[in-house]
Amino acid sequence: MKRIAAAMGIASLIAGCSPSQSESSTAAGDLTVFAAASLKSTFTELGARFEDDNPGTTVTFNFAGSSDLVAQLSQGAPADVFASADSANMTRAIDAGLVSGAPVAFATNTLTIVTPPGNPARIASFADLARPGTQVVVCAPQVPCGSATEKVEEVTGVTLAPVSEESAVTDVLGKVTSGQADAGLVYVTDAAGAGDKVTTVPFPESVSAVNTYPITALNASADPAAAQKFIELVTGPRGRDVLSAAGFAAP
Repeated sequence: MKRIAAAMGIASLIAGCSPSQSESSTAAGDLTVFAAASLKSTFTELGARFEDDNPGTTVTFNFAGSSDLVAQLSQGAPADVFASADSANMTRAIDAGLVSGAPVAFATNTLTIVTPPGNPARIASFADLARPGTQVVVCAPQVPCGSATEKVEEVTGVTLAPVSEESAVTDVLGKVTSGQADAGLVYVTDAAGAGDKVTTVPFPESVSAVNTYPITALNASADPAAAQKFIELVTGPRGRDVLSAAGFAAP
């Protein structure tokens, strides 16, 4: 964790299936970005802008839980850029020798509670999620939103008994919007994106578990120059505007 923090600090100052061996590089003119599921909306928009700025380049995304993305990359999945929803999974990528250069922190995100519209279970606080009979859905511990949930549990002394643990924050949101759960813990950006499909219940203890999002180019990139240009778009003014509009805070 110290190493990734130091790397981000330096950078800010100066700024699934496993593929076969024959598929270990991306085609010319293509840019493949592996990004945390919570970035789907913003990165899709930024990808379209990147294609407009760079005619002939196609940006392909793989959105999933950060831990799943690192596992895919470690198994040889071809990609140019990796954006994680936390520092821990970026550190895993660094330790696996996947990363080129110093990761750059570009956003932060915090948890909130979402319920079906109208909040039929009358959830008003984080402690309410532990009420007997309450069907709560969370992210699995290895996923950044799951790790953040565990931090909040430690701070509050409240232990949850979730009915399911999902591999991506979008899956948690899906369980709630489909009526399969009384409540779920997702990022504020996911809650905002869901609109009136959910009722949002903020809780003050969420500030104890703020996730920082780092982005980096990958050693296996077939086009390092394009990878760096995409990172500059994400971390630059236009990327900041798109991320801010979606509810992400600055790092």
